[in-house]
Amino acid sequence: MALLLTAAFTVVEVVVGFAVGSLALVSDAGHMLTDVAGLGMAVAAIQVARSHRSSSATYGMYRLEVLAALANTVLLFGIAAYVLVEAWSRFQDPPDVPGAWLLTVAVIGLAVNVVSFLMLRAGAKESMNVRGAFLEVMSDMLGSVGVIVAGVILLATGWPYADPIVGVGIGLFILPRAYRLGREALRVLLQVAPAGLDVDVVRRALDDVEGVGGVHDLHVWTLTSGLRVATGHLELADGAGSEDVLERATRLLRERVGLEHVTLQVEAPGFCADEGNPV
Repeated sequence: MALLLTAAFTVVEVVVGFAVGSLALVSDAGHMLTDVAGLGMAVAAIQVARSHRSSSATYGMYRLEVLAALANTVLLFGIAAYVLVEAWSRFQDPPDVPGAWLLTVAVIGLAVNVVSFLMLRAGAKESMNVRGAFLEVMSDMLGSVGVIVAGVILLATGWPYADPIVGVGIGLFILPRAYRLGREALRVLLQVAPAGLDVDVVRRALDDVEGVGGVHDLHVWTLTSGLRVATGHLELADGAGSEDVLERATRLLRERVGLEHVTLQVEAPGFCADEGNPV
């Protein structure tokens, strides 16, 4: 529903923006276009990820969601660059933009964004992709407010620079959000440990588990939103039972650290996993 609402209003904003020559409307339309792309990619990626799992794709296609978020980042940077370049030319020769059109379209856009914002709020807590679209919609709300302000200024004073100034503001507002979303997506693709999780702390916690004599080859990464993965090798202390150690270590990682998918290999004291022979 958020996708359909946003797509429909984007068409309206593009048509009106170019018809009346408003950079504020065109930049806001470009911003909303990234919402449409982000929401569309989120829907497609989530559906494909859930439905495609095979003997070769053992994790399914969950990384498509992360790739979609990265593509959304590229779109955001592209739109911001277009708006800033176009704004420069508008400052040299500001066109005559009718404030009434800006005000009318911006008010409708604000209403659409509020509805989409409420629809996406819950899903943004669980999915990186939906969170990217949610943040875009939230900034669109502010963008619509900016366009409303430009419309009021044009109606009240006729000052021609109000429109390009608001356009630049929206363009600049896109950049830090695009950077944060892209950084988060790259962390997942590069299999960096989840933000806020200290692997050394996790290693020490495993070392302290009763029956563990040592920890090595510990890896922690994010597969996709809401699915953090850990693998590792646990060397047993003398006399420790492998099943008990495995149960305690797995429970620690899942319940205390919050990792959703845990795979641990338990080894006898002195066993060298790399060589595959006891030493």
